[in-house]
Amino acid sequence: MVVALHFIVCIALVAIVLLQAGKGGGMAGIFGGGGSDQIFSAPSGMAFIKKVTVVCAVLFMLTSLTLTLLSSRISMASVINQIQNIPVASSQQPK
Repeated sequence: MVVALHFIVCIALVAIVLLQAGKGGGMAGIFGGGGSDQIFSAPSGMAFIKKVTVVCAVLFMLTSLTLTLLSSRISMASVINQIQNIPVASSQQPK
């Protein structure tokens, strides 16, 4: 569940960052639009796309931390189980 959400957030974050107009005009400049994209050219459009970018970035960080915590709990449990199953050698010498 978390992995699927993380994958969707990653794809959305990449798409949103590519849609933003930077120094080169963003994706509109690639396709010959010359930076005249009406949705994102207005100041309100830029505020909207920045808010969406921040939301996606926060979701990306939260899902990354969640996946890290889940994987560390799983690996710690397996290490503890392996340590408990190690046989202890006796300190007596055979005669």
